Amino acid sequence: MTRHFKLTIAYDGTNYGGWQLQPNVVTVQGLLETALRQIAGKRVVVHGSGRTDAGVHARAQVANISLITSHRPQVLRAALNANLPQDIRVVRVQEVDARFHARFSAKGKEYRYQVDCGAVADPFLLAYAWHHPKPLDIAAMRRSARLLRGRHDFSALSANPMRPVESPVRTISKLSVTKRGNLLTIAVAADGFLYKMVRSIVGALVKVGEGKLTLEDLRKLMGAKKRAALIETAPAKGLFLWKVTY
Repeated sequence: MTRHFKLTIAYDGTNYGGWQLQPNVVTVQGLLETALRQIAGKRVVVHGSGRTDAGVHARAQVANISLITSHRPQVLRAALNANLPQDIRVVRVQEVDARFHARFSAKGKEYRYQVDCGAVADPFLLAYAWHHPKPLDIAAMRRSARLLRGRHDFSALSANPMRPVESPVRTISKLSVTKRGNLLTIAVAADGFLYKMVRSIVGALVKVGEGKLTLEDLRKLMGAKKRAALIETAPAKGLFLWKVTY
């Protein structure tokens, strides 16, 4: 009998060309499908909640699979991890209804982005944070974050999509800027995200923090609904897919 499973996966994206299966590129989805082939003896398609780009990490990516197996979820998890590199871990396996789909059943996602604000880069954060030693006005960044919360057209804070989207309108329910020691964390939760939207939001907020972009400038850019050269896309390595909600 075919059974259906929800996988929660954590991975360090440093060594991979992103989540999505691609020819001649090592990806997280590709390695999961290879591991499942070892277990099932045939190809098992892995459906992810969404794509993460090359170098982006995940604390809790979600995927769903269907396969014929008698294994309990815990045994399946152990078998998958035995066939995966150590920087990809299946954290949880749950049996679910056939109607569950990691992408289409999702209600929203949360991403977190880390900025190392130390004068000297922390060697233990090199792969997990954008080193930005220049002073940042955190209060100004928080004021700009408030502007971006809610339902807006985010065309100005995204890149040309790999696939067309029906609408560039998204609703941000959370956008916080917190700093502990030298580590600045920007957390964004929304009902969906455009291509490179989070990294563009981070780039814009950092420009505000540097004093190179004002709140009014950002308001005008959003109103123009068009990407401007002034908006920088933050490096991939600071970004984490933190949580998917269902």
